[in-house]
Amino acid sequence: MPKLLIVSTVPGALEGFLLPFVEYFKTQNWQVEGMARDVSHNQACVAAFDRVWDVEWSRNPLAIQNLFVATSRIQDIVIQGNYDIVHVHTPVAAFVTRYALRNLPKRSQLIYTAHGFHFYQGGNLLKNSIFLGLEKLAGAWTDYLITINRQDEAQAHKHQLLPPERIYYTPGIGVDINYYHPDRVTPEDVAAIKQELGLSSSDTLLLCVAEFTPNKRHQDQIKALKQTARADIHLTFAGDGDTNVQLRQLTTQLDLTQQVHFLGFRSDIPALIKASNATLLTSAREGLPRSVMEALCLETPVIGTKARGTQDLLSDGCGLLVEVGDVAALAQSMIQIADYPERAIAMGKKGRVKIADYDIKHIIKSYENIYNLALNSND
Repeated sequence: MPKLLIVSTVPGALEGFLLPFVEYFKTQNWQVEGMARDVSHNQACVAAFDRVWDVEWSRNPLAIQNLFVATSRIQDIVIQGNYDIVHVHTPVAAFVTRYALRNLPKRSQLIYTAHGFHFYQGGNLLKNSIFLGLEKLAGAWTDYLITINRQDEAQAHKHQLLPPERIYYTPGIGVDINYYHPDRVTPEDVAAIKQELGLSSSDTLLLCVAEFTPNKRHQDQIKALKQTARADIHLTFAGDGDTNVQLRQLTTQLDLTQQVHFLGFRSDIPALIKASNATLLTSAREGLPRSVMEALCLETPVIGTKARGTQDLLSDGCGLLVEVGDVAALAQSMIQIADYPERAIAMGKKGRVKIADYDIKHIIKSYENIYNLALNSND
């Protein structure tokens, strides 16, 4: 029975993205275990994995204590587990785990899925240099690298992070296109959302599903809404995070409290997306954004920034692209969605067609092929 350890910095990444992989490989007679910070407190992960392991590390990629606090713990877990494959996700977990396992005499095959390198086009030059250097260093401890957008794939080859035959591209880490299907959201679901928000039939609803962090640049959306000078456009945020207080203050300062709705955590994301005329994602940096994929599945167009990953998804007319930080262009895109609903509907239809390539079934099959290569290399 092959043994697989899946690693992420926090259990939310395991629960939100990787449990379908766990389920599939267990049906193929793999033993699948998980490792993350405080993962033993996550009921979904405890139920899905054969075993879970807690490891203490910070989400800060430059926290030097990660290399001292977590290293011995990771080594003990991997030696005890005797895994055939260790598959790491998310930057902190990926670097620290590869560092910890670099000199073990009997090494598992190490696979790294990069959910968006911390160096990227348009990023700070100093930070790009630091993070590129770290990826080059860790590449020597990596057996296979999986990239999830075309820019990262190109950068991995350009900087020779691994030999080219060990660099793979998959379109994201998958989305369940049947779960996020337009037919699964009823007209009653949509009506309930609009009633909750107090919207009339002539109002335009724009939705952003994203953690409140500086990178997501929610403030650009609020400022753009103000620039539209339109009382019929409403902006709704599903999520929470560090910038929540500042965003609420900005909303009040701009006198938009009747048009900006803070919903917090929601479990009805498909209904929210389907009830919206478009979704928004204005990040400075992305890997391959799940919220955009979900919107395209549900035939809802997207207004996004020209960040890698987002561009991959919207390149075929599935939405509108603006430069990062261009509030005026963002405002014009909001108006376009409001004033030309037929165009918005057509963009959404294109999105459903495009997203078929991103079906999680295809990604699982790609991972299975890579895992088989890794297992054969151990023989």
